[in-house]
This record gives sequence, C-alpha cells and structure tokens, in this order.
Amino acid sequence: MGFDERFLGVGAALPRVIGADAAASVSLDYVHFTVVLDSVRRLARVTGVNIDGASLLDLARGDDWRFDERVPEDWQTGPAVYAANDLDRGHLVRRRDPVWGTREVATRANSDTFHFTNAAPQAGGFNQSEELWLGLEDHVLEHAEANRLRLSVFTAPVLGPDDPPYRGIRIPLRFWKIAAWNRAADPGEPGEQVAGELAAAGFVLDQTPLVDTSQAVATAPGEVPPLGPFRAFQVPIADIAAITGLAMPDLVAADVLPQTVAAAGWRRLAEASDILL
Repeated sequence: MGFDERFLGVGAALPRVIGADAAASVSLDYVHFTVVLDSVRRLARVTGVNIDGASLLDLARGDDWRFDERVPEDWQTGPAVYAANDLDRGHLVRRRDPVWGTREVATRANSDTFHFTNAAPQAGGFNQSEELWLGLEDHVLEHAEANRLRLSVFTAPVLGPDDPPYRGIRIPLRFWKIAAWNRAADPGEPGEQVAGELAAAGFVLDQTPLVDTSQAVATAPGEVPPLGPFRAFQVPIADIAAITGLAMPDLVAADVLPQTVAAAGWRRLAEASDILL
C-alpha cells in the first residue's frame, strides 16, 4: 500500500512538506500511490505514484468520485466546488498510472484514484498543452523502456498565496510534475536495491490568465475565476522545490535538464519531442 520510495531500485523519496505547512498536512496511502493532503487548502500538497509500465492493465474508467472517509470532509475539495460550472475534477495521480499488478489489485487502484483527495479544479476543455501534460508519463515510459518501464511520478498543484478564491477554496493556477527513473540497465525487481543512478525531469503546467484579471475577480466573487490557456514547461527541479516549498534534494540532484538549458529559463513545450530526457 502507498508509495514505495525504493520501487526503482534506487532511492526516490516522496518530496517532504517542511516548515509551518507540515502541521496542516496528512499522508494518505492508497494502492500504489500516496497523497499528502493540506487540510487548510483542502488540496494535495504532493502525491507520489509507482508505475510498473510492463504490467499495466486497461480497466474501465468509472466515475465514482467520493470523499476519503479517513479524514473530515471539510478537509477535502468536494463536489460543491465543481457543480454548475466548467471546472474539471483533474486527476493528480493519473487514473491509469497505479492500475497494474493482479486484476484485483489494479481494480482497487483504479477506484482509489477517484477520491477527492486526488483531484484539483482545472479549467474545462482540452487543448494541445493539456494533452501533452496528460501524456508525459507515457513519453517518459517509452524513454525508460530498457529499464522495464518503471517510473515514480510526483505531482500536485502549486498552492500559491495569490490563487483566486472560489467557493471556500483557492483555485491553483499552476501544477507541477516530476518523473523519476533508474538509469540502470537492469534495476531488478520492484523495491530491490541494486546499483543504478536516479534520473528525474520536472515540469510545470500553467493556467494563469494571460492578462491581468484581478479587478474582474474582485468584482465577481461568486463566479469561476478566469483561467488562462494551458501552457506546459520543462523546468529545473530546483525551481519546483522553490515554488512549492517542498524538500526534494534527491530529485534536484538527479535532474536531467542540462545546466546550459536551465540557465535560459523555463522551456516551453509544444510537443513531446521538445522534452529533454
């Protein structure tokens, strides 16, 4: 149960909540993934999932969104936030990522992804950048094919102080994702400690409005705050640590983004071939 930091055969720890935010955080284990919930913001501060691409199962999606009964409902962003508007319940841990293993285990994992603790409001509709974001794991799995298609992926919203308020929460304007894998030719069985080298790549999805809408938000508090088009970037993992306030030293050290590229700023992604691994 839950995220396994030794899944890759080398250490890849879940980013850690530090400082004042740690007191408001609670860790919730599911099948093959973990959500660290911020009980004040009512959204995940970090999630981590282990993906065994070689044994993924293709199960029916379902749509049984529900509260996690282990924590109070008012710690979670539930159906009231998504009612009668165009906000999507965006999966943080992608639905298919933990759906592997025996059919019984995979079915439980599939169901677990539909807890509200694993969702965050996102602008409705699809465009190229969002589709790219949803396919990042697939692209990295293809890159890691020689390593038995095994990944650990971390993702969550950036819980910023300036996120616009709506129905008792603040809607995140940015999301982050880090994919990690083992460069070893044979990383052994899941969780087995072997020689190898951790590699990781970091990404940010931005739905910040492209124009200043602060006045509109202030004069229409009952309406969904305007959100901008999805823009995806490959970014230094150190930048993700900085904007989230999370401790992730192993992932920062394993970043595959060349320093010369990182020095030029965030790398805008238009298609999968733009990603540097």
